[in-house]
Amino acid sequence: MVNRLFLGFPVPMEAGVALAATLPRLPGRPVPSDNLHLTIRFLGDVDEVTRDRLSAALDESELGGGFDIVLGEMGAFPRPAKASVLWIGLAQGRRELIALNGVVEEACDLAGLEPEERPYSPHLTISRIRPEVDTRPLLLSYRPEPIKWKASELILYESRLDRGTVYVSLEQFPL
Repeated sequence: MVNRLFLGFPVPMEAGVALAATLPRLPGRPVPSDNLHLTIRFLGDVDEVTRDRLSAALDESELGGGFDIVLGEMGAFPRPAKASVLWIGLAQGRRELIALNGVVEEACDLAGLEPEERPYSPHLTISRIRPEVDTRPLLLSYRPEPIKWKASELILYESRLDRGTVYVSLEQFPL
């Protein structure tokens, strides 16, 4: 059996509610609050044997200790003038997430997964936009609040694409 997987951190409900209270009306399809997460590594379609190898490699890895995450500025991919994704960056926790991504990449290599081609850029996706729009006025007007939580366990998620996307926690790796 093959599953569409990724590794990440959930956004606690309280942080999601606090974030929603600070956001203006967003263009596109806002991410539902129960789907908010910080991705460490998208894995794609993974078979059971590879998943088991990855779990074993992560169990043996030094994932570090828990750390604080504080949300920061809003941004857009691929660029603000023609955005297809709105995201929230990090005011705190970025360095720890980048270091953890390096450890996860090593575990993925040991499991036989292809390396990620793009450099890791920690962010919280908040809306997907089709067709692309100019988000510069929105980005200039957004004033972030210091929404904070503790990252204490890395989660292996399955992404189920039914009538909307549902993320199912499959396994937890304590920090």
